[in-house]
Amino acid sequence: MAKILIIDDEQSIRNTLKEILEYEKYTIEEAKDGEEGLKLLLKEKFDVALCDVKMPKMDGLEVLEKAIEEGIDTQFIMISAHGTIETAVEATKKGAYDFIQKPPDLNRLLVTIRNAMDKSTLVKETRVLKKKVSKGSIIVGESKPIAEIKETIQKVAPTDARVLITGENGTGKELVARQLHEMSARSKGPLIEVNCAAIPSELIESELFGHEKGSFTSAVKQRIGKFELANDGTLFLDEIGDMSLSAQAKVLRALQENKITRVGGDKEITVNVRVVAATNKNLKEEISNKNFREDLYHRLSVILIKVPPLRARSEDIPLLTNKFLQDIAADYGTKPKTITPKAVNLLQRLEWTGNIRELRNVVERLIIMGGDEISEQDVTKNT
Repeated sequence: MAKILIIDDEQSIRNTLKEILEYEKYTIEEAKDGEEGLKLLLKEKFDVALCDVKMPKMDGLEVLEKAIEEGIDTQFIMISAHGTIETAVEATKKGAYDFIQKPPDLNRLLVTIRNAMDKSTLVKETRVLKKKVSKGSIIVGESKPIAEIKETIQKVAPTDARVLITGENGTGKELVARQLHEMSARSKGPLIEVNCAAIPSELIESELFGHEKGSFTSAVKQRIGKFELANDGTLFLDEIGDMSLSAQAKVLRALQENKITRVGGDKEITVNVRVVAATNKNLKEEISNKNFREDLYHRLSVILIKVPPLRARSEDIPLLTNKFLQDIAADYGTKPKTITPKAVNLLQRLEWTGNIRELRNVVERLIIMGGDEISEQDVTKNT
């Protein structure tokens, strides 16, 4: 149930607002001045605060400022009998959701609270998504090859150098790409990912460069391509070894000239994009077999990062297993399970042909099928 804090020094106003909002099924707390309101905000979580501007001890704008300084994400709706345009502008500049004059119009107040609630929900969802994204892009491991990769990322990320990431399926090549982006000067720009193997060859050019309306049968409207969407950010071309030769030629031109042309168009569009590519194929063999352009390979491989298979870094399996136990429990909303040392040792002896992706799937299976403490027998039965 949504929780609202009313901060006002007038008892009659608090009583009136409380009666109205409790009728609308909101949970209400009250504070008789700014100091008391701030203490409650620091102690409890509220979706919305209805805060008077003029109050003794601490006025409403000061409460708003201190709440924002403390990282409190409650949506503030300021209310005042002495409202002016200047006060309203100042309140919104300081972070208030809205400003309402006393006595408040009931319909407007309820609509404003509902809208503020929507924003509060979006803020919470965004925070959860950011946590999931950051949680999913951490490179876990202390083995020598992983330490070398982390060191390379630290050196390369601040530059605009193109990077080619190689390694088997499931080794975590996309994590390397995300770390390169997040540690770069482009981190505030977009990271656009394209799986070249998942897009039919006849559509890959449209996907990368966009198309103009009517350029082919199903082009019913103009489409912006991934190169344009990634402007001022990073474009991650996953499984680039599966890209058609015609698309490779266009990518090469884009890298050489920093310009692209939409399919069916003749206008050149300037793009500022850092390209990071990944593949599970041996591109030198693909070049020998005339499946990959050598000039594109040299454009992409300014820096080469080879991600090792899991079997070559088995000492990282305990750390990875613990991370997956924590992450999956958080996704399920349950308490993390533990695993015995013998069970971990058995996991370290397995082949892991599917690499980290396979390990995560096995850990999830063990959480579902195993006991409260995952044993060696659980691993034997479920791998």
